[in-house]
Amino acid sequence: MADISCDILVVGAGVLGLSVAVELMARGRDVWVVDPGAGNASAVAAGMIAPGFETLLDGGDAARGALLRQAAALWPDFAARTRIGLDLTAAEWRGPDPDGVESRLRALGFATERRPQGVAVPADIRIDAGASMAILIDALRGRILRAEAQAVDPVDAGWRIRTSTGDIGTRQVVLAMGAAMSLAGLPDAARTLIGAIRPIKGQIGWTTERLTDRVLRGPQGYVAPGGGGTLIGATMAEGARDLAVDPAASERLLAMAQGLTGRSLQGPVEWRVGVRGATADGLPLAGALGGGLHVALAPRRNGWLLAPRVARAVVEGIEGGVPDAAFDPRRLMRPAG
Repeated sequence: MADISCDILVVGAGVLGLSVAVELMARGRDVWVVDPGAGNASAVAAGMIAPGFETLLDGGDAARGALLRQAAALWPDFAARTRIGLDLTAAEWRGPDPDGVESRLRALGFATERRPQGVAVPADIRIDAGASMAILIDALRGRILRAEAQAVDPVDAGWRIRTSTGDIGTRQVVLAMGAAMSLAGLPDAARTLIGAIRPIKGQIGWTTERLTDRVLRGPQGYVAPGGGGTLIGATMAEGARDLAVDPAASERLLAMAQGLTGRSLQGPVEWRVGVRGATADGLPLAGALGGGLHVALAPRRNGWLLAPRVARAVVEGIEGGVPDAAFDPRRLMRPAG
């Protein structure tokens, strides 16, 4: 293909990269996305916008709960503008100790509703990840180059990105390549920051059987509607980058699903694997690094939940606005003390 040029190039077409690109395009910016087109962790997801249960199950405090709740509050507007459908059915806890779970959720600042079989959190909703990815891609109106970004070179006008199909010249670059390894040619500070991101392998199952009409959660996983069937997930194997299905994990997830739904699967399950990235403090890197470089990385397992806030933080960085203090990548670049 012929070389192309643009004002802003987003490297990576997961939910963070796509959300950033869509927000920039909505502001009239000349933006392209480069991505090889293989599967990514955003597509291998249940699409939960779940600040309550994510805070609870990760052992977060009330401050972390408030942060995730604020991020989730951006979703109605983002969904309306992108035409992503929100499923507002509250997620329910079907695991042990519903009284204790309800008490902890309320202490974290979340409203709850007691149900006959468990505890519901009205703030915890969902989207269909596969359908939503397609909507975001369509919104970019073909401005996605299906190629692998291989290296970056600084030039007078900004950056040149070398890809598997040609070069891209751009003034600014947004690195949103998930848990992939760093690109050759990045400045030392950027390489160090990206190198500190921990990969987390996640395995999730999908079946055509409709086991539930809402997200059901327990201490060992969840069952959720999705893709016209049911999603069963998910493992969190820190430090792993491989995409191999783990049969033992599959068995554990199937047993968990039966416990949550009270039903045994009759048909086959398609197992999917993706790799996410996480920082030491569990929050994403979203904003400016300097020199025309920006990042939208490492949301751990909350990529969909955090996407609108990450996109806003990156766009603010590009346009010279106020950094999002919680997500500012420079928080992890400052020397201790």
